[in-house]
Amino acid sequence: MLLVLTKINQVTDMEIDDVVRKVILALERDGYYVKGGSSIPVGVSNRHIHLSKQHIGELFGENYALTKMKDLSQPNQYACQECVTLVGPKGTIENIRILGPERANTQVEILASDCFKVGIEAAVRESGNIKDTSGAAIVGPKGCIQLKEGVIVAARHIHMNVQDAKRFGCMDGDYVKVEFGGIRGGRFDNVLVRVSDMYRLDFHIDIDEANCFGIKNKDLVKIIR
Repeated sequence: MLLVLTKINQVTDMEIDDVVRKVILALERDGYYVKGGSSIPVGVSNRHIHLSKQHIGELFGENYALTKMKDLSQPNQYACQECVTLVGPKGTIENIRILGPERANTQVEILASDCFKVGIEAAVRESGNIKDTSGAAIVGPKGCIQLKEGVIVAARHIHMNVQDAKRFGCMDGDYVKVEFGGIRGGRFDNVLVRVSDMYRLDFHIDIDEANCFGIKNKDLVKIIR
């Protein structure tokens, strides 16, 4: 069985999460994890926005640098201290958290329940696939931008690296079924698999889905194909 040793007083929250996941995977490989199957930790996502460099400047001022607040579950991804306001035809949503680093294209990921509040018909899409999606106005402290497209509801998905993909028998772009336990235990269909050695193993759903099924961050699920 794999032993993971570290100095507790020198690790970050992200490093602790990584240690926990490595221990879980090691226990599974050695047959110690009694719940059975190869488990995947859950990451619950709230509404957020990814900004391009140009739009950061327009919203916060020329040459503005976003301020890192905390690391996220995926390597090199982080939440920023800065927030913006989304304005739709019927209403607004304030304090939408910016996630870094900057992206080539601005993308807003809202919840399905947000669509009614702001009057936006946001398509369920894989992150990065924003062609022909809805737009909205974004307001920052130094300016406002009008997006022609880029507002989506993120499709549920699993991040995994190449080694994980071999272990689960998956390829990038596959769709799988995911099973979970608990008092509202059940199954998610149409879960997209995203494979890259830049990824850490995670099953991503949004707050709407998590609240509906009583799922929390770091709960465990398994692929049932």
